[in-house]
Amino acid sequence: MTNLLINLQINDYFSLLEHFLIFVISFFSNLFSAIAGGGAGLIQLPALLLFGVPYYKALASHKLATVALGIGGTIRNSGSLKNEPFIALELLIVGIPGVLLGTLLVNYLSEDYLYLLLSIFSIFIGIYSFVTPNLGLLSIRRKLNYKLKIIFYLFVFVIGVLNGSISSGTGLLVTILLVKLYGMDFLSAISLTFLTVGIFWNAIGGLALTKIGSIQTNILAILLLGSFLGGYVGAHLSNLKGNKLIKNSFTTVCLLIGFSLFLRSIKGFL
Repeated sequence: MTNLLINLQINDYFSLLEHFLIFVISFFSNLFSAIAGGGAGLIQLPALLLFGVPYYKALASHKLATVALGIGGTIRNSGSLKNEPFIALELLIVGIPGVLLGTLLVNYLSEDYLYLLLSIFSIFIGIYSFVTPNLGLLSIRRKLNYKLKIIFYLFVFVIGVLNGSISSGTGLLVTILLVKLYGMDFLSAISLTFLTVGIFWNAIGGLALTKIGSIQTNILAILLLGSFLGGYVGAHLSNLKGNKLIKNSFTTVCLLIGFSLFLRSIKGFL
C-alpha cells in the first residue's frame, strides 16, 4: 500500500513537472515568435512530439494554442492595425481557403517534401534579410498594381496551404511578404500577421484538424496560457525595442527554422 502511494505521488509529480515544462516552452517559444513575426512551431510543435503527443493531435493543439499568441499580440499591437483593414481582409479571403485545403491534404502529402520546401524558403528569406540592412526598418507604403496583386494572392494562398499542413514558419512568410510587397515596416507587418495568421488562420486550421483526430485536451489550457502571455510580452518588447530588434529576431528565426526543417526532411528521406 505504501509503495502504491509512493508510485502515485511520483507519477503526479512527473505529470506536474511535464505540465510546467510545457508551459515554459510555450511561453518562450511564443515570446520569441511575437518578436520575430512567427516561428513558434520551431520549438512548440517538436516539443509536443517529444512529449509523446501524436502528430495530428500535436499540430491541432499547437495551432489552437497559437490563436492565443495572436490574441495576445493583437491586443498589444492594436494601434498598428488602424490603417490596414483591406490588406487584412485580403489575407483572410485568399488565405483561409488555402489553410482549409492544407488540412485536407495533410493526410496525402509527404511531410518530408513539405518540410524541404519550407526550409528552402526560410533559409533564403533569412539570408536575404541578413544581406539587406534596411529591410523592414522603415515604412515605405506602396500600392500594388494588378500584376503584383495577383502575385500577392498566389503567395498568400500557397502559404495558407503550408499553414494548414505543417504550420511551422508560415507566419514568417506572411510577414516578409507584407514587408517586401507593401513596403511595411516589421512592426506593422507583424501586427497584421498576429491578427490574420495568428488568430483566424490558426483557429480555422486547428478546428479543421480536429475533424481528423482529437486534440490533446489535458495540455491545451496550459498551451493557451503560455501562448497568450508569451505573445503579449513579446509584442510589448518589440514595441519597446523597435524594428531593429524585430528584424534581427526575424532573421535568426528564419535561419533556425530553415536549417531545422531541412535536417528533419533529410532524415525522412534516409
